[in-house]
Amino acid sequence: MTTNKIETFTLNIGALAEELYLKCIRCGECLSVCPVYRETRIETLSPRGKVALYRAVGEDTLKVGDVYAGKFYTCLMCEACREVCPSGVELDVILNRVRADLAHSGLMPDSLQRLSETIVAAGNISDEDNEQRLGWTGNMKSTPVGFDHGGQAEVAYFVGCVSSLFPASYRIPQSLVETFEKAGVNYALIGGDERCCGYPLFLNGESERALEMARHNVEAVRATGATKVVMACPSCYHMWKHVYPELLDDGSADGLEILHETEMLAELARTGRLRFKPWPVTVTYHDSCDLGRKSGVYEAPRQVLRAIPELELVEMADHHENSLCCGGGGNLETYDRELVQALPRRRLKQAQDAEAQHIIVSCQQCKRTLLGAAQREKIRIRTLDLAEVVAGQLEGGDDV
Repeated sequence: MTTNKIETFTLNIGALAEELYLKCIRCGECLSVCPVYRETRIETLSPRGKVALYRAVGEDTLKVGDVYAGKFYTCLMCEACREVCPSGVELDVILNRVRADLAHSGLMPDSLQRLSETIVAAGNISDEDNEQRLGWTGNMKSTPVGFDHGGQAEVAYFVGCVSSLFPASYRIPQSLVETFEKAGVNYALIGGDERCCGYPLFLNGESERALEMARHNVEAVRATGATKVVMACPSCYHMWKHVYPELLDDGSADGLEILHETEMLAELARTGRLRFKPWPVTVTYHDSCDLGRKSGVYEAPRQVLRAIPELELVEMADHHENSLCCGGGGNLETYDRELVQALPRRRLKQAQDAEAQHIIVSCQQCKRTLLGAAQREKIRIRTLDLAEVVAGQLEGGDDV
């Protein structure tokens, strides 16, 4: 690392440091909710520890290197710490600012740098041919009508990288379009014109690269004629709903209504466009970080579940804004896969304690991490996305 990088980083961080970190009273409330700290018990990986490191650089008492950078990338960006902070430290602002400064100073870890380069080059997180984004439609009973929108769709379905390109998640988009068609929704699929929403780039600290993805995706949606954009991925939703308006300050995204699958399904159920058959099971609902704490969507998924006859919904010990992170956020899996695999166990234990037969999620990443952990730990509990539940419980639908 060169001295120039250190000086640039210190200069960038100093402008906001005092305003952001002096509120920290070192009470330790954040330690009790931080998934990374609870697993590792390493103080410098805790939110409080990161604030102290940030302050030390701002005061020019600590020089920046790869070890320092690694502390800030060993984070799920779940914002549980901000939720409980009694003094209002804007930990999300600190983390985003530090990651941006690290990226601009050439201190992003190599694995995350490779992820960024892959997204920019391929248009997706897995380095697949982007034209394969509709591969999930291949084994469906009929071709989705969203192919033939003719530029006159009401809703554009933004599928996202994981559901588009990871076969284990194919059932989520399949279920959602099946439901749309039974409910008579006029929707469009974007297919190969869709790119990564840019959230992994934004989390890496590369907002400029994320901006290019945002511009492309808004143009692709505009081409469908839709005024509403729906997505099952909470990260895509958070990016479109909260970050795109900040990045696209030219107003190009104005007028687009951004909906998560849970919000749209709740509206379809309320208006009588979805009719459910009984499902006599006990389920619990897992609030994902990007949909819950970051976006404030809590009741829509529960409204859908309560609309299903004979279903019993029970809450885990930590729910709504206090929900535990599944371990799938913050690009941490790319940086420290072993740590991520250890994190979902607490959540599965809470589901067991609630005596639930199924964990219902509204996030393909949460489904993947919780399902994988249940298999590794040999825990007999099923994980389903809400879209799968709805499609299976509609009158005339195949059972879940």
